[in-house]
Amino acid sequence: MLLILLALVVGVGLLAKAADQFVEGAARLAVMLRISPIVIGAVIVGFGTSAPEMVVSGFAAVGGDGDLGIGNIIGSNLANLSLILGSAAIIIPLHIDPRILRKEAPLATGAALIFAGLVQGGISKTEGLIFIALMVAALAFLLIGSVGDPEPEQLSLTDTQNEAEETPRLGKESLRTIVGLVGTVAGAWLLVWGAVSLANRFGLNEGFVGVTLVAIGTSLPELVTAVAAARKGETDLIVGNLLGSNIFNSFAVGAVVGLLGDGVITDPSLTGTDLAFMLVVCVLAAVAMYTRRLFEKFEGALLLGIFIGFLISTWWTEARDGVEALLYWGPL
Repeated sequence: MLLILLALVVGVGLLAKAADQFVEGAARLAVMLRISPIVIGAVIVGFGTSAPEMVVSGFAAVGGDGDLGIGNIIGSNLANLSLILGSAAIIIPLHIDPRILRKEAPLATGAALIFAGLVQGGISKTEGLIFIALMVAALAFLLIGSVGDPEPEQLSLTDTQNEAEETPRLGKESLRTIVGLVGTVAGAWLLVWGAVSLANRFGLNEGFVGVTLVAIGTSLPELVTAVAAARKGETDLIVGNLLGSNIFNSFAVGAVVGLLGDGVITDPSLTGTDLAFMLVVCVLAAVAMYTRRLFEKFEGALLLGIFIGFLISTWWTEARDGVEALLYWGPL
C-alpha cells in the first residue's frame, strides 16, 4: 500500500512540473517556427498528451481487458471537455478562435459521434482499420487547413535574437518540449498504476476503473497542461489541445484497442450511460463554442457540474451492481 501511495504522490508531482515545461516549450516553438499555436495545440500538444491513453488502452487490449481500454477512451473524452475545459474556463475566459470553429470543433464532435456509433457491440479489427483511415484523414485536414493561417506574432522570446542565435534556442526549446512530454507520460503512468492498484484492492470492475480512475489519470497531462497554459494566457493552446486530444482518443486510441484486442465489451454501462454522458458533453461544448464563442466561469462551473454528475452516476451504478465495492469503500 505504501508503494501505491508513493506512486500517486510522485506521479502528481512529476505531472505538475513536466506538463508546465511541455506547454512552455510547445508555445515557444510555435512562435520560433512561425507555426500557428492552434496547430501546435491540436497536433503536437493535443496528441502528445494523449500518449498515456494510447499506451494504457493498448496494454489493456493486449491483456484482454477491453472494458478498461474502451472506458479509458470514453472517460478521457468526457473529462477533457468537462473537468479540464471547465477548470481552465474558471481560471481565465477562453475566447474561441474562428479557425477552431472551422476545423477542430467540427472534427472533434464528428469523431465522438463516429466513435459512439462504431463502438456499439465492441470494436473489431475492421473498426480498428476504419479508425486508422479516419485518423489519417483528420491529420491531413488539420495540417492542410493550417497552410493559410496567419503567422503568429513575434513575442519577446525572439525580440532581439539574430538568426545565428535562434538555432541553439530552437534546440533548447525542442529539448524542453521532449523532456516535458516524457516526464508528463511517466507521471501519468505512475499515477495510473497507483490508481488501478488501489482500485483493485476494492474489487471494482474494469469498466468502472477505466472510465473513472484510469481516464482521469491519463487525462491529468491535459489537465495540468491546460492549467499551465491558462496561467500563461495561451487560450488557443488550451482549446486546441483538448479538441485535438479528443480526436486522437476517438480515432487513434480506438484503432489500437480494435487492432490489438478481442473487441469485446462486457460492461453495458460503457455503451449506455457512460457513452451518453460523453456525447452530451461533446455536443454541448460544440454548441457553446458556436453560439457564445466564449467560455467563462459560468460555463466552467456548468461543465464541472456535469462531470461531478457523471462520477456520481457511475459510482451509483457500480455500488448498485456490486455491493462488495460499496462495502469496501464505506470505511474510507
